[in-house]
Amino acid sequence: MRIKIKYFGMIAEATAKSEEFVEVDDAISIAALKQLLISKYDMAGIDSSQVAVNQELGFEGKLHAGDELAFLPAFAGG
Repeated sequence: MRIKIKYFGMIAEATAKSEEFVEVDDAISIAALKQLLISKYDMAGIDSSQVAVNQELGFEGKLHAGDELAFLPAFAGG
């Protein structure tokens, strides 16, 4: 299935792109997708990132064709 991935902050810097489309197996989990991207781009920063699926933070279901994922760097503040 084809999904769109958007990258922000240090993750976009590590991938050298702000977005891409990827082909993945049906019913892939977000954790498995993170591991795939870590292998592809050799980046560990994505492990601590926030993930939004179709602009929804905290999504925990299975991904579907046409979904849009956004990997956001961990937020800090005070």
